[in-house]
Amino acid sequence: MSPHRHHVRPARPSELLTGARGARARARRRRARFLIELPLTLWMVLVWGALWRDFSLGNLLFGFILSLAVVATFKLPPVELSGRFNVWHAVLFALRFMWQVVKASIHVMGVAIVRGPRVRNAVMGIRMRSHEDLMATALGHVLTLIPGSFVVEVDRTTSTLYLHVLDINGDEDAEGFRQEIRDIEAALIRVMGSREELAALRAEEASAAEATAQGTEKQP
Repeated sequence: MSPHRHHVRPARPSELLTGARGARARARRRRARFLIELPLTLWMVLVWGALWRDFSLGNLLFGFILSLAVVATFKLPPVELSGRFNVWHAVLFALRFMWQVVKASIHVMGVAIVRGPRVRNAVMGIRMRSHEDLMATALGHVLTLIPGSFVVEVDRTTSTLYLHVLDINGDEDAEGFRQEIRDIEAALIRVMGSREELAALRAEEASAAEATAQGTEKQP
């Protein structure tokens, strides 16, 4: 027998208990991470179907597999939910979104037929109210799906979206488009923004209404 034989000390009950607790804790963290990343995964599946314009079961299943592969491979930061979701405002937002898609499609078709290459475009930076990644992602995808504009860059440090916009002929057009984007963001905040964001939005709207009322009173 070798004199350098090593004896393996059996694990103590306390060590076995600690190891079991650590394994359970790791399992809970994996489940929690999956639940946190699930909304992002489902959102990517919806975007996949919208990009292909195919919401069949087979295409959505393939998009789900791709989404799982992306999340597992690139280790995306978890998307934290706000903790609230308003069904009524979600229905209103869906109807408004469909109307904007139809309106923008008609506008783009008219611009292409009437003016063609003479149309003027612009790259615009728009500051968001929200600083949450979920809101920036949702707003960016909504704007990209509406014809006539798409997001070219997102500055997370300042919550600024940079968009390439079709048919911008002056400051008035730029300001109108900027206000339209802020209205879309406000609608998203009403749907799934945090309570703090919703309170700030209501305070902003109340202040704007008060300023409008004071301006009306000053008119002769």
